[in-house]
This record gives sequence, C-alpha cells and structure tokens, in this order.
Amino acid sequence: MDECMSKLGDRLPVAHVVCNQNPPVGDQPSLMTFREVETLFHEFGHALQHLLTTQEHGMVAGIRGVEWDAVELPSQFMENWCYDQATVDGMAVHYETGSPIPADLWRKVKDSKNFMTGTGMLRQVHFSMLDLLLHSSQHAEDPHATAVQLARQGYQVAAALPEDRFLCGFSHIFAGGYSAGYFSYKWAEVLSADCFEAFEEVGLENEDAVKATGRLFRDTVLAQGGGRHPADVFRDFRGRDPKPDALLRHSGLTPGGL
Repeated sequence: MDECMSKLGDRLPVAHVVCNQNPPVGDQPSLMTFREVETLFHEFGHALQHLLTTQEHGMVAGIRGVEWDAVELPSQFMENWCYDQATVDGMAVHYETGSPIPADLWRKVKDSKNFMTGTGMLRQVHFSMLDLLLHSSQHAEDPHATAVQLARQGYQVAAALPEDRFLCGFSHIFAGGYSAGYFSYKWAEVLSADCFEAFEEVGLENEDAVKATGRLFRDTVLAQGGGRHPADVFRDFRGRDPKPDALLRHSGLTPGGL
C-alpha cells in the first residue's frame, strides 16, 4: 500500500462495498447466510483490485479498463476462501457459544457446493456458445433456428420443447451488456480457480508461502488493473497460460475433485 500511495500522492482510492443481508429477527442479531458471506467475499475482491491499484491513470486503474474476460477474476478468486476451513474458522463462530462450525456441518457445506455442477457447467457452456453463434454473421438471420441446431449438438441434457422461446428472455446478450461476451462468466471461473490453485500448490496451511503468493497476486492481478493485457497479467502471476484443470477439480468433475 505504501508503494501505491507514493505513486498516487494524495489521491487515495476509496471503495464502498454495500451489503444487503437478512435483518435481525426478534432478539436474534443479523446473522449472515453462507451465500451472503460468499457474496461479501466476491464483492470484496472487486474492492481489493480497486484499492491496491498501482496504475497512475484513472481510466485503467483498479477495475476500470479491465477486459470483460478477466474483470471477475479477483471477485471469483475470493469466493474460494469461503471453502477453506481455516479461513472460515478464523472469522466465523456461533454467536452464542463461540464454537466453530462443526465438522459434519462443514462437510455438508462443501458437498453442497458441487451439487449438480456438471449440469450447471453444461448450461453455461450452452449459453456461451449460443451467444457467440448469434453474434456471428452467418447465424444472425434466424436466431431460433440457430438455437435449435445448437441444442441438437449435445449442449442440452434434454431437447427443448418445440414451443420453447428461451431467446426472448435471454436479456444478458440482448440488453445486459454481454453481447458476444457471455463466455466471460465461465472463463473468469477458469482464471480464478487457476489462480487459487497457486495457493493450494504452496500449501494453504503454510502461512509464509501463502503470504508470499498473496504478495505476488497483489502485485500482478490486483495492482495492474487495465494497464496491461489480462493474459500478460495472468502469466506474470502463474508463469504460464491458464488451464481449466483447477476449475474441473474444484467442481468435483475429476476423480478425487473437491
């Protein structure tokens, strides 16, 4: 942070993480659900990229100017820590007894993470392929026919009904800013899982190694913002191009995956 301050002078970054969570009920305080904790970690990842920027030009500082492919990398990366028991035990205890989450309940939390992940991943790949096809010139004339043709290529577990008009509600790619970019949802998961694997490789229980890896992550992914191509930033951190292996393992889609 000192280096960041010396470059930016008095122009300190300011980030607001605005949360919306369950209110108190009677005498019970406001208790966050696991999903709310995961969302908090996610949004805090965006805040970290904003706060730890070393870029001097505002248009490429923090999350600004980061290409769509990689803008969700820091946020989805942070979600992984919600499934690291040491991290959770260090911040979450029972509000009455002060006890950590019981082992059997923690196991259920981790198991639920991968419930129907194969179906969910296939769904996202299907949407991504459909988006790219519809925004290519050779498939633009008859969107519905393109959707039907793609579904027949194995991107859906069951064939759509003849009257299906899912495209009429696919607002992400027609009115939500994701035109020809819906793939970035899944691609960001590939990048974030691969980055988190760097911490797994040095051992999550090895505090010194985790800190060193964290500093490298800070100096590359979190600091460089939109000032460099995201592929180059990723290589600076991982020393290679991204691979999907970590995401498949984290999703339980490989033997022994967690």
